[in-house]
Parts: sequence; C-alpha cells; structure tokens
Amino acid sequence: MGRTASHRAAMLSNMAVSLIKHKRITTTLAKAKALKKYVEPLITRSKEDTTNSRRVVFRYLQDKHAVTELFKEISVKVGDRPGGYTRIIKLGTRRGDAAPIAFIELVDYNENMAKTSKPEAKKTRRSRRSSKKVETPVENTVETSATVEETAAE
Repeated sequence: MGRTASHRAAMLSNMAVSLIKHKRITTTLAKAKALKKYVEPLITRSKEDTTNSRRVVFRYLQDKHAVTELFKEISVKVGDRPGGYTRIIKLGTRRGDAAPIAFIELVDYNENMAKTSKPEAKKTRRSRRSSKKVETPVENTVETSATVEETAAE
C-alpha cells in the first residue's frame, strides 16, 4: 500500500478499532482486504477471555474501550461461528482518483443480511391444460356522487 511498516501497522490498528466500535467502515478495497487479515485473528483470539488473550489483542489495538467491546459484545455474538467474521462489499470507484471503494462490516451485526427470516415455501409449477377458462365480461361500475363524497370525506 505504499507505506512504511510502522505507518501500515498504525493505520490497520486505527481501522480495526473503528471497525470494532462502528461495526462497519467504508474504505478502499485494498485497505479492506488488509484489514480483514488483520482483524479476524483478533476476533478469534477474543473468543477465549483470558488475561493473556486480552494483552495480545491490546498489543495490536492500543485502545482499551475497543478491547472491552471486542471481548464483551462481539465475542459473544460470534462465539459459535468458526471463522469469516467480516464481509467486504464493493461499492464502486471513488470520484477523485477512481480507487475501488468497499465497505467492510462484521457479519453478525447486519440485520438486513441475517438469516433469521423464514425461507419461502416452494411453489409447485402447474402445467397449463389444453382447455382454457372462459372469461366472463366485467360489468362496468358507475360511481354515484354519494360514494365519491364518502371517499373524499375519509
């Protein structure tokens, strides 16, 4: 990404803290992919709430509020998930320099994509029979002025 190692580490640390606090951030595609590799091992580490795990995660994040939120809230939600805690969705290109933009989010915090909705019942396909139904002509209904006034009053 064209940065020194220290700048890259600081940038990924800040982005990881923002992702943990806000649950979704928008950035360039390259940064999102690098952040995914950076933050997923930290989330895996947070599943086991020990002093050593907290110290290891704090060494990467350097923000005690983010570490607390990671161990209290996020680790509880992703406890049964074997991996794949983040999702990257491409948004297009940035106007100024045409850089590819994407947002990265924590998977369990997006209600729109949650699998809690019931799947639709399968509809059986019916074949058309050779005999078609005869359509009856629809009678023209004339509205009286009394029905028009009633609907206008409502």
